[in-house]
Parts: sequence; C-alpha cells; structure tokens
Amino acid sequence: MTLTLTVSDEVRALAPGFTHLAVEAHGLVNGPSTEASSALLDDAARRLAVRLDGRAPHEDPHMVAWRAAYTAFGSKPSRTRNSAEALAKRALADGGLPRINLLVDLYNAISVAHLIPVGGEDLDLIQGGMRLVRATGDEDFVTVAGGEETVEHPDAGEVVWCDDAGVTCRRWNWRQGPRTRLTERTASALFLLETLAPMPVPEVVAAGAELAELLEKFSPGARIEVRAPESAG
Repeated sequence: MTLTLTVSDEVRALAPGFTHLAVEAHGLVNGPSTEASSALLDDAARRLAVRLDGRAPHEDPHMVAWRAAYTAFGSKPSRTRNSAEALAKRALADGGLPRINLLVDLYNAISVAHLIPVGGEDLDLIQGGMRLVRATGDEDFVTVAGGEETVEHPDAGEVVWCDDAGVTCRRWNWRQGPRTRLTERTASALFLLETLAPMPVPEVVAAGAELAELLEKFSPGARIEVRAPESAG
C-alpha cells in the first residue's frame, strides 16, 4: 500500500515554492557500505564541486532559499543547516562524507550531487501516513543523547515531518529520529526529495530517476515507484 504524504496549508503558505518527490521501494537489500557505494559518494563530492564552482554551499541559490525558509519558521540556518547543506559541507571537507550503510550511502550521494535534501524512512516502521506540519510544540521526538534514548519536543511553529507515533524529522529535514531510519534490516523504504524555488522541478525529477536507477542496480528485483513531484504553489 502506498504511503500517504500530506503537506499542511500552514507549510504551503510558509514556502509556496516547495516541491517534494517520493521514491517508494520494496524488496530492498541493505547492508554495510561497499566499495561501490563509497565510490558513489566520492563521485558525488566531485559533482558538487563542479556545481558550486568555487562557491560555498550556503551561497548556492537553492541553499539560500532553504536558509530563508528556516529563518521563516524561527530556526537559525547557520546553526541548524538543512540536510543538503550539512552534507555538502562534509563532502568538501578533508574527512569527506560518512559511510553509513548501503541505502543511506545511495541517497546521500544523490543529495550531494544534486544539492537537494533527501531523506530515507523505513516503511515498516512508519505508523500511519506522514505529514509535514508546523508543530504545536507538544509532539514527541524520540532521539538519542549521550547513548540514552530521550524525548524532545519541537519548538512551536517549527516545520516537522511526523507520523501517528510522533515526529520523524525535526526542522523540516535537519535531524531524523532513530525510530524510522534505514538500518541494515530495512527491506522497504520511502525516499523523500525536497526542493524550493528557484530549483527547477525537472532537477528533482532527474534526481529521483537517478536514485531509482541506483536502487535497482544495488537491489535487483526491487519494486520501485517514483511518484510525480507535488508542488506547494
């Protein structure tokens, strides 16, 4: 069954240039990072450097738009960067991108190469549909601090993704909770690519198609559906 994704009117009003594209995949095979997935991350860093052409990630027009959106809901974008900007900074640093597991490596490579925030959720761990809303501040966000599970609450007005059990990702795409993240046991996943104007919609379509091709390559026989992009404005 296809997972339901909804964007609240309050978020649409905040960011009328918002577009998201979902890739739903079943029958995936995950595991530790491989030489092939590591090579994809290195190639993504090279593609990013070409795209930026000497600029810092935060100077890219797409990242400028995300910083403005973060500011609009009360977050400080230089302290809590969107996931694409944070990954891009790591990609260009001496240490390079982290190697997490095969599926995470694939979507991180797409995020960095296209400079688009991309998230991955384990479909078997999502409860109900997923909603992008402005938080009341009472929602639960289960995370880990100091090696111990703890419950945080988003700020009132903060943009969050949530399901029926609570918040799955804080500050739009800043920090995913461990409850729904992709692990080596993941067999079904939803990958969410998020863009703001001025990035052209065909760019996110191309990124989604590239991700689907990688999933098919690394999980032969997987059932993959690329949904049409949904725009807020």
